[in-house]
Amino acid sequence: MNAIFITVRTGSTRLPNKSLLKIRNKTTIEHLISRVKKSKKADAVILCTTKLDSDDVLCEMAERNGILYFRGSAPDKLERWNGACQKFGVDFFVTADGDDLFCDPHLIDLAFTQYEESGGKIDFIKSDDVICGAFTYAIKAKALEKVCEIKYTEDTEMMWVYFTDTGMFNVQALANVEPVYCHDDIRMTLDYDDDFEFFKNIIEHFGDQEYTLRDIVSYIDENPTVKEINFHRHQEWAQNQKNKTKLVLK
Repeated sequence: MNAIFITVRTGSTRLPNKSLLKIRNKTTIEHLISRVKKSKKADAVILCTTKLDSDDVLCEMAERNGILYFRGSAPDKLERWNGACQKFGVDFFVTADGDDLFCDPHLIDLAFTQYEESGGKIDFIKSDDVICGAFTYAIKAKALEKVCEIKYTEDTEMMWVYFTDTGMFNVQALANVEPVYCHDDIRMTLDYDDDFEFFKNIIEHFGDQEYTLRDIVSYIDENPTVKEINFHRHQEWAQNQKNKTKLVLK
């Protein structure tokens, strides 16, 4: 089974309860759920959260929005995903971080297609070129299971190094990505107040109409001040990610 894992919890320090903040009467996590449900190749969308009482609200939200959920370790994202794979029989999944409200269903489906065309031989798909927040990773469940066997820490928030830096896995870049999706001057992830204002600007601009990532990029191209709302935060965010990234093996 192919699945999309929405990885989210209510605990956050820089922007408290960011998954529950509302734009046009919908929480940010509901905006993400609505977007990834547009995937044509996912068999299921599964919200992956923790067993903490504070995350009960996220499970209730998943039920209201017609998707599955799984509850697992709070610090260990990899074990959470592994448990979800085992419970729901997932063979391959694309991750959609709860921060990434505009995670794109077209790019998600490109990853599913790439995996299928490889005959299931890809372990991990990444993309360093697409807009930050438009696509995260795609992972083979068997590769994840192996990583859970070799890691020696529960702190797996920055988990990609276990796939990319161990030399054990078939890692590929996301293929057939059109240039419109590749911008290094646009930031689409929710970590700071400025990011929230960025998402609020775009969501309120489009209102009730259907819109794609291509439409969002066109709007930003026509209104370049929109990307200036939050892009000044990007270097700080990237450095924070780098500082927290570590590879701890048995």
